Parts: sequence; C-alpha cells; structure tokens
Amino acid sequence: MRRILAVSGPDRVDFLQGLVTNKVGAAPAWAALLTPQGKYLADFLVVPQGERLLIDVDERLAGDLLKRLAMYRLRSQVMIEPTDLAVARGTGAPPEGAMADPRHEALGWRLYGAEGDDGSDWDAIRVAHCIPESLIELIPNETFILEAGFERLHGVDFRKGCYVGQEVTARMKHKTELRKGLVTVGIAGAAPVGTPILMPDGREAGTLFTQSGGRAIAHMRFDRMSEGLVAGAARITP
Repeated sequence: MRRILAVSGPDRVDFLQGLVTNKVGAAPAWAALLTPQGKYLADFLVVPQGERLLIDVDERLAGDLLKRLAMYRLRSQVMIEPTDLAVARGTGAPPEGAMADPRHEALGWRLYGAEGDDGSDWDAIRVAHCIPESLIELIPNETFILEAGFERLHGVDFRKGCYVGQEVTARMKHKTELRKGLVTVGIAGAAPVGTPILMPDGREAGTLFTQSGGRAIAHMRFDRMSEGLVAGAARITP
C-alpha cells in the first residue's frame, strides 16, 4: 500500500532539495531521507505534478515522514499534506499519462490518480535486478543507502549539494571501499526474511531477504561469499 503526500508552495523544490538524496526538479526521481548519521529513514518517489511535488511512499512510513518533513520546514514557504490519490502500476504498455519508474526499466510504469496492478510478479523482478523494498531490505535507522544499491538505481546524486546525511554518504563513496551490501544469490529451499546466512564454521556472512524462483536478495559481507553457506534450512550459493 502506498500513500501519496503533496508538497506545495513557492519553496517546495528548494525545501526538498536540501533534505533528500537525489536532485529534485522537472523529472520524477527516487530518493531517500536519511538521519544525520547517514542511515536510511524512508525512500520514496518524488513526482512533479503542476504546482506541487508528489511524494509516493510506503504507507507504513508515511506518518513518520510527514512529521519529519514538517519538523524541517521552519520558515520555508511550503505546505506538506497527505492526499487521497491512488497509484496504478504495471510492466506492459503504459497508459496515457503514466511515468516510467526511475529506478529500473524492469519496474515498468506508474500512473497517479488511477488504481490497479497488472499482476506483475514484483518480487521476481526485484530479485532479478537486486532492487530493495521499503521495510524489507531497506530498514529504518540501520541501512546505508550505498550498501542498498541506491547509486546503481539512480537514487542518489553526488553533485546536487548538501542534504541530511550527505557527509557520511559522500565519505562512503569517495574514501572507503564497500565491504558489504545487497546482492542476488541462489537459494535451495526457503527461510524467513531476516534469517542470518552462516558460513560452514558458523560465522555470520549476511542476512537473507526477498526470495523468488530459486534466487534471493541478501545483504552479504563480500569477503564471506563462499561455498557452503546456509540460511536456516536453505542452502545459499553466491
């Protein structure tokens, strides 16, 4: 379920531009709001619509996001409010007025003001292309967005200037080498989301998330991707 928030007012672009990880402008964008320590709080699509910006966010994150945006508003001339807009999505021929999902072409299209789903297997698509989902692979106050693939999926702009958590994110990009992150792995069997992935010697190598068709998204330590991995009763192959 999605909730569509609306940001209006003359300062709407500058207001969001100074808060979120991606450039806000004329085109739809995927972005996140981070803590000052660079950890994920919420991800959403920012969609220009006339004199307002729509924020398309998981309904379970919408209330907290609305409160945080209101906290940052200060003297900005903006209004932030929930709407009753629905969103339809699919992967076939896009209807008139639909927009392409900016994360990955495999995610198809979205249409605001309509409701429905064409029945695409979204988990299979996400696993095939290692695309994280809110509150599954993307965990508030825990996930670092570069480990979650935000750069590959066009969710962060390193040239846009400051935003909340920008210093930590930029340091991870330019001064360190990522040692862990989301990857697609093979899986034989099944295990609950969040199951630890263990090496043959019992050391933890990662965490299992979404599974589909013998493959899965996992958050892995890259130096521990080896043969003999297990997650509960499931066997994991790099």
